[in-house]
Amino acid sequence: MKKSSYFGTIALLVLFGCLPLFESSYALRIGIFACMYAIMAVSWTVIGGFTGYPSFATAAFFGFGAYCGGVLINKGWPLFAAVGAAGAVAFVSALLLGIALVRLRGHYFAIGSLAVAEVLREATNSATDLTGGGMGLNIPLAVTSSSSVMGEASFFFWAMLALLLLTFIVVHLIQQSKLGFGLVCIKQNESAADMIGVNATMYKSVAFAFSGVFVAMAGVLYAAWMHYIEPADVFDVLLAVKPIVMALLGGLGSPAGAVLGAFVFLGIEELVWRNFLQIHSGVLGLLVVVLLLFLPNGMMSIAKRLSFRRGQRG
Repeated sequence: MKKSSYFGTIALLVLFGCLPLFESSYALRIGIFACMYAIMAVSWTVIGGFTGYPSFATAAFFGFGAYCGGVLINKGWPLFAAVGAAGAVAFVSALLLGIALVRLRGHYFAIGSLAVAEVLREATNSATDLTGGGMGLNIPLAVTSSSSVMGEASFFFWAMLALLLLTFIVVHLIQQSKLGFGLVCIKQNESAADMIGVNATMYKSVAFAFSGVFVAMAGVLYAAWMHYIEPADVFDVLLAVKPIVMALLGGLGSPAGAVLGAFVFLGIEELVWRNFLQIHSGVLGLLVVVLLLFLPNGMMSIAKRLSFRRGQRG
C-alpha cells in the first residue's frame, strides 16, 4: 500500500470522527455501522486479500465476540476489559483452529470456514444457561460519560472508530512486514513459498487469527450498543459474505480499498433499503454485481489509472 493511500485513509478516518458534531442519531447509527463494516472488510483482507484464501468465518468471529463480551459484561466486567478479553480468546482460538483449517484449499477451505459459524450458532442455541439460547441475551447498559441517547451513540461511534483505526494500522504493518511478504508468496505459489523456507501452515494460521481478532472485538462493541443479541443476528451468513463484497468493491488486497469499499457498500445498502424495501436484497445484489463487472479491480484501480495517465502526460 502506498504511503499516500495509507496517510490519506488515516486522515479520512480522523475527519470522520467529527460526525457527532452534527448531533444526529441517524448519522451516528450509520457511522457506527460504517466503522463496523470497515473493520470486517480490513480484517478479511489479511486472509482473503494477502493470502488468497476465501474465508467465510467473519460471521463466526463476530458472533463469538458478541456473545463472549455479552457474557462477561453480564458478569460485571468493564466494557473495554470485555473487548480485550474477547479479542485475546478469539485470536488464540482462531490460531489453533487455523492450524487444522488452513490445510484445506479452495472451496474446501471456504466451506470449512463457513461451517464454523454454523457450529457456533448451534452451540450458542444449546447453551441456554450461559447465552440464553434462542431467546437471546440481554446486556446491561455500558458505563459512558452520558446517559442520553446521543451521548451513548457518540461513545460507541468513537469506540468503533478507534477500533477501526487500530485495525487499519495493524493490517498495514502486517502488509509491510515479513509476515505480509510470506502471505503474498503463499498467494502467488504456495509450493514455491514452502521451498524458500516459508512455513505456510503457520503463516496462514496467524493470518486467520488476525482476520478474526478485531472482528470479535467489534462484536463486543456491537452487543454492548444493542443491549440485546440473538444467534440468528450475530451469526448471520450475510456477515460472512458482505466483507468479501466490500473488499472486492474497494480493491482486493488493499486495506485502504477495504475501508473505501465498506463505506460505499453501506451507502448503497442504505439507499436501496430506503427506496426498495420489498426487493432491497435483489436490487442491492444487482448493483454490486454491476459495480464488480465494471470495476473488476475495485475502486482503488480508478486512482491508479488517473495517476498513470498523469504520468504519461507529464
